[in-house]
Amino acid sequence: MVDKNGIAEQFESRFEQALVFANRVHAGQKRKYSGAPYIAHLLGVTALVLEDGGSEDEAIAAVLHDTAEDQGGEETIAQIQQKFGEKVAAIVRECSDTLENPKPPWKGRKLRHLEILQTAMPETIRVMLADKVYNARNLLHGLQDSGDDLWSSFKGGREGTLWYFHEMLTVFQKRHSGYLVHELERLVEAIEKIA
Repeated sequence: MVDKNGIAEQFESRFEQALVFANRVHAGQKRKYSGAPYIAHLLGVTALVLEDGGSEDEAIAAVLHDTAEDQGGEETIAQIQQKFGEKVAAIVRECSDTLENPKPPWKGRKLRHLEILQTAMPETIRVMLADKVYNARNLLHGLQDSGDDLWSSFKGGREGTLWYFHEMLTVFQKRHSGYLVHELERLVEAIEKIA
């Protein structure tokens, strides 16, 4: 379906290309505790971005938000810029807690990323907020199903993971408004009750 400006058709084409690109980059990658194909996470984050009023570039960046961090660093950023434009590449860059391989230690990466998010573009904040809502939902479901054993799947463990969710929530409360912030607040509170 195409609206009067042809935007829907263009969106579908670019978005489809982003899906194919992300699926190839993350081929064989699974979510750490559910074992689901990684594309499930990317689609879930993208749905949240679109439901929050995200733009075409934000939706494409949501599909690609982990590609550079997980698979290829700067080389992947360059490919994203060439295929999807400078704005999408900039959002993906700000969503990445590192582009180095091997990755630096967990706590330092998270502290640097929190610093970046203080001044990140609003588009990046929406994508990262959707990412954290999706992750918090999965964590909550995992804790309900598996109990405290689940914490061993996280580099930050129980304490570090809860710390990081709180720090991210503080950033989002300052930088964004709407239901995604409230949803993350609710999920973090529910995780803490179980934890």
